[in-house]
Amino acid sequence: MREQEAKIVEILRREVVPALGCTEPAAVALAAANARRAVDGEPVKIWVKVSSNIYKNGVAVGIPGIDRVGIDVAAALGAVAGQADRGLEVLENVDRAGADTAIGLVDRKAVEVEVLDRPGVYVDCGVETDSGFGRCVIEDGHTVIVLIEANGETIFKRDGNKESSGNELREWLQTMRIAQLIDLIREIPYEKISFMLDGRDMNLAVAARGLKQKTGMGVGYSMYNSIKKGVLSNDLHNYAAALTAAGADVRMAGVKMAVMSSAGSGNHGLTAILPVTAVAERLEATEKELARALALSHIVTIYIKSYTGKLSALCGCAVAAAIGASCGIALLYGANNRQIEGTIKNMVANITGMICDGGKVGCTLKLSTAAYVALQSAILAMEGTVVPCDNGIIHCSVEKTIQNLGRVSDPGMLETDHTILEVMVDNLATNKINCMGC
Repeated sequence: MREQEAKIVEILRREVVPALGCTEPAAVALAAANARRAVDGEPVKIWVKVSSNIYKNGVAVGIPGIDRVGIDVAAALGAVAGQADRGLEVLENVDRAGADTAIGLVDRKAVEVEVLDRPGVYVDCGVETDSGFGRCVIEDGHTVIVLIEANGETIFKRDGNKESSGNELREWLQTMRIAQLIDLIREIPYEKISFMLDGRDMNLAVAARGLKQKTGMGVGYSMYNSIKKGVLSNDLHNYAAALTAAGADVRMAGVKMAVMSSAGSGNHGLTAILPVTAVAERLEATEKELARALALSHIVTIYIKSYTGKLSALCGCAVAAAIGASCGIALLYGANNRQIEGTIKNMVANITGMICDGGKVGCTLKLSTAAYVALQSAILAMEGTVVPCDNGIIHCSVEKTIQNLGRVSDPGMLETDHTILEVMVDNLATNKINCMGC
């Protein structure tokens, strides 16, 4: 039991970390920062190759501290002013001078971006400076650096057999049953998971900004304003949806505020944390109860992502983080293990089909929907209303249900992912011609 508890805590500490801005541009910036640091000097030219998923999620999303978007902008910012040792907060200290220099590189066409026909997380960035040529490769995780070169010489190469690697922990996680994970979360000493509340504090601060000031698309602000006007009812469903949307509004607009991520995604972190926090507020749950609920939310999110993949054609906020949140909500309501498993089945039966068409301000609509359904699914399961086992991809075993979800994602939706990217690229080209000023 203690060994299993230790692995759960290690997974949570690895996967629940602060992130500044969308994690895909951050991964690009991190690769560029490390490539530049390998040789020092002032950047002259940048080449970056990214997987289709990295491109899809990074091409149109806001970047903190600057009013430009794009993979090229992220690479330039990372190379010019990124902090190579700050992980997903690589762009935290970019100042105006650094931003201007980076934009200068982009405007001079000194940053070349190539989209590779490969899924998942992959960034290969080369930076030519006035001192030499550096290269950094990130693969399988947004902060997993596998190679750094300086002038063609390898100065770092990740040990693929490293003990307690993220892959090994994910493989161990897949050997566990959901009921076992729930039991572990119930029994882990509070002091070992109290750091879960750091995510509550961090993401609440971001959401508070979005509720107070219309930011990005302003979905959370508009919902909250409608609640105050009496247009929407002041119930828990609407509050959870508005709070979660407000956090996403701020993040996707590129406001320079860090969020606590989950499973490599800031939006996953917002979805895994804020609906659970909203319920805890209304139930007046204790800090210990909330910490356990958040731990369960994150561990279920990570468990599901181990099957669906870090990046896919499915919206991970809906099919992973919101399912995690629904489990955390059910735990706050006092659900037993069977009811929590029923909550998962309700979620999978409901919003599995939500696609990911890239990171952008419109993601906040999906997060608000996911938060609403997370609460609904938990409440239904608590009432004994659970989707039957013969419905679609739902299996009597909750673990098999999640595995089925993974199959729908990969290989099921690989071609869908290609089509989504093709449509997005076409839109980027035609919108420049047809939608000036819209």
